[in-house]
Amino acid sequence: MADGNTMLRVKNIIESDAERRYVVVSAPGKRFGGDIKITDLLYETYESVKLAGKTGAAFEKVAERFRGIVHELGIGMDIERVLQETQAAILKEGTADFCASRGEYLSGRVMAALLDVPFIDARDVVKFTPEGRLDSTRTYALLAAALKGKPRAVVAGFYGEDAEGRVKTFSRGGSDISGAIVARAAGAELYENWTDVSGFLACDPRIVENPVPIRALSYKELRELSYMGANVLHSEAIFPVREADIPIRLNNTFRPEEAGTEIVPTSRHTYSGRRVTGVAGKKNFTVIFLEKSLLNAEIGFTYRVLAVFLKHGVSFEHIPTGIDTMSFVVDSADLKNGVLEEVCAEIRENVQPDNLRVITDIALIAVVGHGMARSVGTSARLFEAIARAGVNVRMIDQGSSELNIIVGVDNENYERTLKAVYEEFFE
Repeated sequence: MADGNTMLRVKNIIESDAERRYVVVSAPGKRFGGDIKITDLLYETYESVKLAGKTGAAFEKVAERFRGIVHELGIGMDIERVLQETQAAILKEGTADFCASRGEYLSGRVMAALLDVPFIDARDVVKFTPEGRLDSTRTYALLAAALKGKPRAVVAGFYGEDAEGRVKTFSRGGSDISGAIVARAAGAELYENWTDVSGFLACDPRIVENPVPIRALSYKELRELSYMGANVLHSEAIFPVREADIPIRLNNTFRPEEAGTEIVPTSRHTYSGRRVTGVAGKKNFTVIFLEKSLLNAEIGFTYRVLAVFLKHGVSFEHIPTGIDTMSFVVDSADLKNGVLEEVCAEIRENVQPDNLRVITDIALIAVVGHGMARSVGTSARLFEAIARAGVNVRMIDQGSSELNIIVGVDNENYERTLKAVYEEFFE
């Protein structure tokens, strides 16, 4: 959605298939290297409103961008009126979420004018509970009513309305979630997600040259790969469509002829013959290692440790365990500004371990695939490949579903390990 030419591509894609009914749009991104995303400019706008009481230069850049898009498209939309209304609303609402949401709002208004179809403001139909979670019952009912009788419509992505009537956004990339919500409410046969890549690849192309494409994967495989950094689709986007077994197809806006990736309900997933579907990973985890004699017999040990994490608002990623040991793997970003020291001190007080050790700068690599449960020797091949690369494994964790194996290595060995594992299973 970066410029008028891209929006025209979107128009051609939508109109090339009569089955494509409801369109969810994101905010314009970068047009070229060094450009600034509209959402980032809108966060700057919020800072200007907060500090100086005016929208400032950042919003003028947003306005100029949309003026240019409307001019490129050659549509008779009164963009000045819409921009003035938006600027006034930003000054009135004054929240970060409201400012950030205006990229999708304006993008939706322009796309609706281009397609000559109704525009649906997500604020009217996407609702959140007082706890900040999606109110799915209300949302699906409101959306279904809003879409009824409309052969086509445009819905703004990324945001909705909280229980107090204020605009609330999803996390970055949240338009993917909005698309899934609309698909679920509409009872769609397929949720198409169009982006700037041709679906999922079996590994990060920034690390492995020309990794093989993944043509099909299950919801569960998607969750594992997305969580570990394969960010083609927001990891939470599957939940609305999973409830109704709606498949997802990922396609490239700029190469619509390419096959892309189809994400199917796990119950419908068929074994392709390949034991591993993909390899992904992330850096910068911290491991808090605890050791205590007769830990397995101590009732409430884990509960008391987790109570410390809860108190500090820290979530854990994995808990590898032994008979007298337990490790908590945490994103290092959650332990900054003295939180790590406070958490460790309170764990010592709560459970009095014989030994508590902190291991920092750990990278996690996940090998994911339904085929691993069907194949003998997957673990042996994985660890042999890592050993040949001269890397020491610091942690191992395997899910009971046999869908994935996760290994922890030092950050400095991340790229080398990822390449070695990919080559073992795909080359």
